[in-house]
Amino acid sequence: MLMPKKVKYRKMMKGNMNGKAYRGSDISFGEYGLKALEPGWVSNRQIEAARIAITRHVKRGCKVWIRIFPDKPLTKKPAETRMGKGKGALESWVAVVKPGRILYEMSGTDEKVAKEAMRLASHKLSIATKFVKRLA
Repeated sequence: MLMPKKVKYRKMMKGNMNGKAYRGSDISFGEYGLKALEPGWVSNRQIEAARIAITRHVKRGCKVWIRIFPDKPLTKKPAETRMGKGKGALESWVAVVKPGRILYEMSGTDEKVAKEAMRLASHKLSIATKFVKRLA
């Protein structure tokens, strides 16, 4: 699973996901990409499951780049616990994704195979995505 090696502060506020992604919205490394269409949190487990879906479909025959990293900690209080007594313990890590962000990139395969691999990966994610190609 992806997660930070060290963090300065273990707990973080929720924040907001207003606006669209300006950074990370172009295909930089590969030929094909998977672009987010809506804002949301993508967990480290979802990122890994989508990566496995891509690499299995192409039979490890291409290069894949993961363009998001789960650096936001999520906390949760135990079930049946009274209110108060501070913020809960660390539960998991998520990546904040805004619309327009490229999540995965791929090169070294034809478009048909890449499109199917990205479709399989999109089913593992909790946000709407679309397949995109490099312009030139």
